[in-house]
Amino acid sequence: MSFDKLGLNADLLSVIESRGYTQPTPIQAKAIPVLLSGRDIIAEAQTGTGKTAAFTLPILQLIHRRDNKQRHPKALILTPTRELAAQVNASVITYGKNTKLRSSAVYGGVSIRPQINSLRNGTDILIATPGRLLDHVGQRTVNLSEIEILVLDEADRMLDMGFIHDIRKIIEFLPKKRQTVFFSATYSNEVKRLADTILTNPQMIEIPKDDTPNLVTQIVYPVEKSLKKELLAHLITEGEWDQVLIFMRTRYSADRLAKQLNDCDISAASIHGDKTQAARTKALGDFKSGRFQVLVATDVAARGIDIVNLPHVVNFDMPHDPNDYIHRIGRTGRAGIEGVAVSFVSAEEKQFLDAIQRLIGHKIEQKEVKGITQQFKAEPEKSAGPQKYQFRNRNQRHSNPHGNQRNNQRSNQRGNQSANQRQSHKAR
Repeated sequence: MSFDKLGLNADLLSVIESRGYTQPTPIQAKAIPVLLSGRDIIAEAQTGTGKTAAFTLPILQLIHRRDNKQRHPKALILTPTRELAAQVNASVITYGKNTKLRSSAVYGGVSIRPQINSLRNGTDILIATPGRLLDHVGQRTVNLSEIEILVLDEADRMLDMGFIHDIRKIIEFLPKKRQTVFFSATYSNEVKRLADTILTNPQMIEIPKDDTPNLVTQIVYPVEKSLKKELLAHLITEGEWDQVLIFMRTRYSADRLAKQLNDCDISAASIHGDKTQAARTKALGDFKSGRFQVLVATDVAARGIDIVNLPHVVNFDMPHDPNDYIHRIGRTGRAGIEGVAVSFVSAEEKQFLDAIQRLIGHKIEQKEVKGITQQFKAEPEKSAGPQKYQFRNRNQRHSNPHGNQRNNQRSNQRGNQSANQRQSHKAR
């Protein structure tokens, strides 16, 4: 199927062609016609499947057909993170360059004054994080009474981040008659409960795993925690990786790893929630431009970072939620360009790898680096329960029964000697 079969107008088709896209992704092919019909939808699709264009293109066409003299926003797109808000806004600007529509992105971590000025100048499409949008509503710098299309992008992530109450407050300011769209990587019970209260007869659109782009080569390296940095440096230098995004679990560890890499003459910067929005934007910009070879990030960057042709993603720390793994590796293998996702898995993290493999439905290829990585060896518990894992060093010699016997003899000798000393002490 081609884009011109989806009902999009000539202005949008011209931009799509100029971007080099010839065929819609599965989520685009299924969602765009439904959105253009005006129906509510719930779309379950992973990151990296082209879902942003799946809702921005119909919005641009639907809003384009209407007279909007007052320039109050007609479409509202809610996102969980600042980075994702900025990315969605960039997509709106790109695809809408042949229209006269204006868009604004409002999110926290930056001064509110420029956002107020942008809203005063009028906007057609508003992209926002929930908290900052409520700030604007409270200051009466935005009027949501004319919203006709509401999109919740990554609805599951917003609920995970505790935005449910903010979302419900925002909905109170919106017209009851509107088109509402959910995009979510997972259709959890929480997402379903929210959808049941604010959507009207929605059409469910689900993209099976087999239909998602298979452009990411996934690799696992079993490695002790203490050797992860050595393995990373080896892969970057020996593999001549020129751009790599690394995910850590904590902000402190992200800063520390970036410093350690710089000490090894590997240029790196870190990005996480403790940094100001200006610092995060600069670090991301420097990484995209090639000033830094490595960007070390927490999961705040897993969603919303859009880097053209990012070749490598590394899970230095394994995510505890398998869905976060999908979002992390979705930063590579985008727009038809292949990428590689590498995971460093310690014995303590094997349970998280098992959960990820159950989610994706297959085992991930394991590789080794001689002298650094090791294999997993399952050690069944005597009592019922989950297995514990430890490493098996392939270079380790087989245990020596005579050596064990000598160790036991020495242990018995030490025990007898201690007992004799205690008796001697009592006699004295």
